[in-house]
Amino acid sequence: MSEKGRAQAEKLGAVMRDYLLTAVYSSPLRRAIDTAAAVAGPHGLEVVSDPDLREIHVGEMEGMSLETFGQNFSQFLVDWQTKGDAVDFKGGENLGRFRDRVWAAVRRIVEANRGGDAAVVSHYFVTATVVCTALGMPLTHLVRVRIQPSSLTILEFNENHPPRLLLLSDICHLKEQ
Repeated sequence: MSEKGRAQAEKLGAVMRDYLLTAVYSSPLRRAIDTAAAVAGPHGLEVVSDPDLREIHVGEMEGMSLETFGQNFSQFLVDWQTKGDAVDFKGGENLGRFRDRVWAAVRRIVEANRGGDAAVVSHYFVTATVVCTALGMPLTHLVRVRIQPSSLTILEFNENHPPRLLLLSDICHLKEQ
């Protein structure tokens, strides 16, 4: 994690001190674990690593710039918009199976923390997929959801109503004072 990333994680941890967290979950990737530790620390909680919260495996697109992506994978973008979760990342993960994996992790976390608030630290596609799934939006709408690094997104899960999006990609805590 870069110095900027560490500073952002610390700011996220500081803003999360005001929440009464009962658990903190994370993707097993080091930058997510480090960010989750900044969130968990003030609460005296251990980070629970969950492999189902890892980012989507994009196969041949891994590490590609947006410009290169657009030049080489324009058909993928067309397929994504027309086939939605049936599309496969070439050499990577199927979008529908990715959604199922991530949503199963979220449901387990919600069930394990009834009566409490859990924080989940993960990645762009994971968070955007959870938001779309929670709101009943097809995955073709992923491009409409913007998630910033070290941002705060809050979903409310209650057995009396469908999930509610309370906050999306808030980065007020990252602004310079």
